[in-house]
Amino acid sequence: MENVLFSELKCKDVINTKNCKKLGKVCDLEFDPCSGCICKIMVPGGNKILNFLNCEPDIVIPFKDICQIGPDIILVDIHC
Repeated sequence: MENVLFSELKCKDVINTKNCKKLGKVCDLEFDPCSGCICKIMVPGGNKILNFLNCEPDIVIPFKDICQIGPDIILVDIHC
């Protein structure tokens, strides 16, 4: 897989393959400071329209649950 910039990653829609629902776009990520590898990606929880008023926690997706990163979408396999 080619290198992907965070600016490119945050523009992609995250889709759950379990129920085919769009979860949103990547808002943050967590990485291992020793290896530099991404451990988790975060997608905002709650109302997508009023995201700035959102009180729900972010959806945290472990990197192992990412099925595929495509040109426009990120496919994940999570229970939510």
